Amino acid sequence: MENKKESFGSKLGFILAAAGSAVGLGNIWRFPYLAAKYGGGIFLLVYAILAVTFGFSLMITEIAIGRRTGKSVIGAYSDICKKFKPLCFVAAAVPVMIFSYYCVIGGWVLKYFTVYIENIGAEAANDNFFSDFIASPFQPTIFLIIFLLLTAVVVMLGVEKGIEKVSKLLMPVLVVITVGISIYCITIDGAMAGVKYYLMPEFGNFSIKTIVAAMGQLFYSMSIAMGIMVTFGSYMRKEDNIEEAVRYVEIFDTAIAFLSGLMIIPAVFAFSGGDASALGQGPGLMFVTLPKVFLSMKAGRILGLVFFVLVALAALTSAISLMETIVSVIMEKWKMKRTKACVITTLFSFALGMLSVLGYSTFSEVRIFGKQFLDFLDFFSNNLVMPLVALFTCILIGYIAKPSYVESEVMLSSQFKSRKLYAVMIKYVCPVCMLIILVSSAIGYV
Repeated sequence: MENKKESFGSKLGFILAAAGSAVGLGNIWRFPYLAAKYGGGIFLLVYAILAVTFGFSLMITEIAIGRRTGKSVIGAYSDICKKFKPLCFVAAAVPVMIFSYYCVIGGWVLKYFTVYIENIGAEAANDNFFSDFIASPFQPTIFLIIFLLLTAVVVMLGVEKGIEKVSKLLMPVLVVITVGISIYCITIDGAMAGVKYYLMPEFGNFSIKTIVAAMGQLFYSMSIAMGIMVTFGSYMRKEDNIEEAVRYVEIFDTAIAFLSGLMIIPAVFAFSGGDASALGQGPGLMFVTLPKVFLSMKAGRILGLVFFVLVALAALTSAISLMETIVSVIMEKWKMKRTKACVITTLFSFALGMLSVLGYSTFSEVRIFGKQFLDFLDFFSNNLVMPLVALFTCILIGYIAKPSYVESEVMLSSQFKSRKLYAVMIKYVCPVCMLIILVSSAIGYV
């Protein structure tokens, strides 16, 4: 099979590609919003602790499964245990759902990039600009097509020539831009109040909601239970150190999330006079509030342009990994060549993405459980299906195949320094965390 012949050309290539997958829109707008909502510094502390325990355990599990089986997510789980074959299809459905609406949001980002190219940032700061934009199906469709085609071109080039080369270029650029904007934002008058709120843990702000929100963000941010890390693991060379690679990916992902908070929270604090609620949520933050922040700054046009370049790069690296996961499934399941699999994925994702586009315009009155189509897909995939996939992955490795299944794969190339911690996390702690997320999602706890 064609996908089994492909692999990353170097450990650095794998690390940057996996980090590019993890670093996405969730790091740029979701992390700062949650940090502001759930206690600032205390949320940051809880997130960091969970990243090196909970997040590490789930990521190393998926990568080890992928490398050991050499298969995409559609075949990996059933290769371990035939009774878990249904899990393959559930896991494979996650990137299909996410990729379609992710490209729609990626198109929105490209639109705002053109806004600052055209120097109409004042118009973008208007309360109705974003809602008017998504309420008209034409422009969102055009930008969806552009973003989808950019992603497809990279994936069509393959693992080493496409994904690895692009990741090696984009990830360093993304880091430099994030650092640059963060330094600028903390120098704005009034920004230090936001810096203090963000960096200083106030234990009085701690609650069970803080833990649940941090776990949910880790899920979203680190590409866990999307099939991505299983797929990338299947392309990883046997001589590369899995544990070390995962630690580097964690550092990249957490650093970008941290810097995004340092970039956005102080700036919004300064703009709003210290009102944390001004951070808003989701599109309200990135497409409504931040253009107002940029408009209030002397270098607002340049900063807005650079910011949306940053967000576009982050969105593109994640979209590439999502599409590659889908393409790898098609190639493996139907013995199909990469180019044909990419074309099929592009056409299907466009059709599904159009439902999200039209959900804000032509079909704006249509609701699924009270949600518009994009919002429903986001909630269903991130809050229900992904935790369910992770829960059954923990059961599979913790109790059916046993932790030694992963441990032996990790130790092919190095010692497993966190072996004891891993066994405890995958058998006991991670399943409990998954149940907490599922229950909280089901009852609307957060």
